[in-house]
Amino acid sequence: MDRRRFLAGAVAAGVAGPFTGAASAAVNGGPRPGAGYGPLKPVQDLRDGQVRLHLPDGFGYRSFNPAGEAFTDGSPTPGRHDGMAAFRGPRGTTILVRNHEVNGPVGAFGDLSTAYDPAAGGGTATLQVTRDGRVLRSGPSLNGTQMNCSGGPMPWGSWVTCEETVNGPDVGNDFSGGDNTKLREKHGYIFEVPIDAAASARPIRSAGRFAHESAAFDPLSGAIYLTEDNFAFASGFYRYLPPSNPLRSGRIDDGGRLQMLAVRGAPNKDLSAGQPAGASYDVTWVDIDDPDPAFSGTPSNDVAIQAVGKQGRDQGAALFSRLEGAVHHHGVIYFVSTQGGATATGDTPPSGFGKGRGQVWAYETWSKRLRLVYESPGSMVLDLPDNITTSPKGALVLCEDGGDGNYLRGLTRRGEIFDFARLEPVAGDSGAEFAGSTFGPGGRTLYVNIQSGKGLSFAIWGPWHRGGF
Repeated sequence: MDRRRFLAGAVAAGVAGPFTGAASAAVNGGPRPGAGYGPLKPVQDLRDGQVRLHLPDGFGYRSFNPAGEAFTDGSPTPGRHDGMAAFRGPRGTTILVRNHEVNGPVGAFGDLSTAYDPAAGGGTATLQVTRDGRVLRSGPSLNGTQMNCSGGPMPWGSWVTCEETVNGPDVGNDFSGGDNTKLREKHGYIFEVPIDAAASARPIRSAGRFAHESAAFDPLSGAIYLTEDNFAFASGFYRYLPPSNPLRSGRIDDGGRLQMLAVRGAPNKDLSAGQPAGASYDVTWVDIDDPDPAFSGTPSNDVAIQAVGKQGRDQGAALFSRLEGAVHHHGVIYFVSTQGGATATGDTPPSGFGKGRGQVWAYETWSKRLRLVYESPGSMVLDLPDNITTSPKGALVLCEDGGDGNYLRGLTRRGEIFDFARLEPVAGDSGAEFAGSTFGPGGRTLYVNIQSGKGLSFAIWGPWHRGGF
């Protein structure tokens, strides 16, 4: 089969509905099939004529707000652009809320008087942009947080940003070697950022202190589903049940209940390992009694970062590998296990917990069933998926975090996987990757970031009707 052909084959028994072809695709492997937009070719950035992306014929883009450039409020833009969401703005514009995954006690950007922790350099920026990536207004909206990786949009008009760390003055230094004694506050929380106002900089402590990655809201139950990216150790899939439904209160209140997913009848089920096609599990949820543990004696970062998850695993919670992107779509929470699955023949296992090249899972909120949507058959097909979003047609957009070329891939509801964009290597930063993909209102523009010290954002447009998005 060539890359543009539909991957046919019998669908595993017990799988139904959208993405039914995906289980077959993961088993059969081979070259990537079609449903895409054709071959990728270098395309010049309309901002300055440089080639930064390879795209299909007919697509164009403009980059905007690179690291180091001044926001329109005059303050400098930090680097490491990461998770992002798009909201409808006035007069046909788009409001973007964007994370900056800055680690270490490097000092806050923006106004220090508003910072949650003046020593921490992460946070969010809010921008008003046009459909073709022209910035009308921009500036910090939350500062003084740390390692703001991804998060999720909330339907009442806010972005939940997630700290992927448990750094603080009460725990030992993390992998970066930054001096945690310089931090003034504990980190490892989620924060809510309204699109029309600066954030309060108050963490939602009952939603846990762990290596948060993404958040996805279920409007039926009022639950916020949370992923954990604990690189070196097992990760968990969580949900936070606020004390009041945010759809009624217009915000996420602290003081709720944190729970962790377990497979019914199979304590500590290892879902990070390779799964049979169409794997499906009944689940239950176990309570986390102490979601915001207080540490004494300055434990190592490795001990602290497992403290919340260990409570769940002691009650039988399931084990995942590096849970990253998550999105809600029609009552289903789709989420990504970046290093989940079996090691394919010819592939080298990645470092960290998990030895595969990625899984996509779906939790059906109405049936309380977890099912495998896709498991990468090898790095040439899908290599370490990270952030995800849905397209207007219901396909998944997957941002890769791989080591041999970096792609935006599409996974259609029929199980077809295709290449949409390839990142031109960033000079001096071999780890640069796609992050924060999000379609703007009306689905005419795909906004996406490059996470790098030289990070920047893109607006991409073109003939979407011709392919899977």
